Amino acid sequence: MKIFAFALRPFDELAYLERACHELNVEFDWTSEYPTLENASLAAGADALTIITNPMTAELLDRYHELGIRAIATRSIGYDHIDVDHARSLGMRVAHAAYPPEGVADYTIMLMLMALRRAKQVFRHAGVQNFGLEGKLGRSLGSCTVGVVGTGAIGSCVIRELAGFGCRVLACDPFPRDDVRAMAEYVELEELLSESDVVTLHAPGLAENRHMIGAAELALMKPDAVLINAARGMLVDTDALITALEQGRLGGAALDTIEHEAGLYYLDRSLDVLANRERAILMALPNVVVSPHMAFYTAEDVEQMVRTNVEALLAFDRGGDSPYEVR
Repeated sequence: MKIFAFALRPFDELAYLERACHELNVEFDWTSEYPTLENASLAAGADALTIITNPMTAELLDRYHELGIRAIATRSIGYDHIDVDHARSLGMRVAHAAYPPEGVADYTIMLMLMALRRAKQVFRHAGVQNFGLEGKLGRSLGSCTVGVVGTGAIGSCVIRELAGFGCRVLACDPFPRDDVRAMAEYVELEELLSESDVVTLHAPGLAENRHMIGAAELALMKPDAVLINAARGMLVDTDALITALEQGRLGGAALDTIEHEAGLYYLDRSLDVLANRERAILMALPNVVVSPHMAFYTAEDVEQMVRTNVEALLAFDRGGDSPYEVR
């Protein structure tokens, strides 16, 4: 079997792909370019593709199918950037990545601490030699009630890590877990929002979850509460969030992912005028931290993202099943 990797980063992913393919006896080729109709022919002769979070439209999928591609894996847990229904109609199997939850969970805790301790203000002011204390009074995480929306692998890991801070933890998920019940109290979303000082989102990027946090939900939150999102940007109605922040009805936010981020991450756009006004507004607010969707970015997670893609594509090639297949 031969795999072609698009948007492969030579400074980290390449070594992991070389190792996995060598161990599993898989041939591969690669490019750092993102897949387009113009460069699709680079994959000619391959049986399967591995991609990152770039849109895979029906038109692109048709072109790859013409080239003989029979399976696609994305080096991300989310797969909403792939037209999965169209891929299936072509007989293409689709897989996503899996990796240890600790990397994203650690980053989530960091975002909570940054928001509660007003880190953006502290470091911005320090950069211009303003070492005063006014406007920088923080809160202890241990004194907070933290609401965790979504208790899958990452959400439940966040809850385990919060145990060390002594927080009261509320949880919300349509499928409660017995192991989580020992560490958190399951409640309905409305109660979680109204009771929590910190709300952190870990729900999947499914169509039914789009804007699960909108104007009505934000209105339920405490005026000094902070919202954390290290899951999917589409979970939050960005316009409603900006309005709540501008009107002083929310204490702050720390966001690793926002809406309409396609075409931004993970590229150097430093010389470009970006058509993303919402991001510019959020970046300008003193009580909002925005990072470029990199909560996953640890050596352990990147290696597993690459390896699980190769394992899934190899299983597909052999006609077998994979735990990473998008069902």
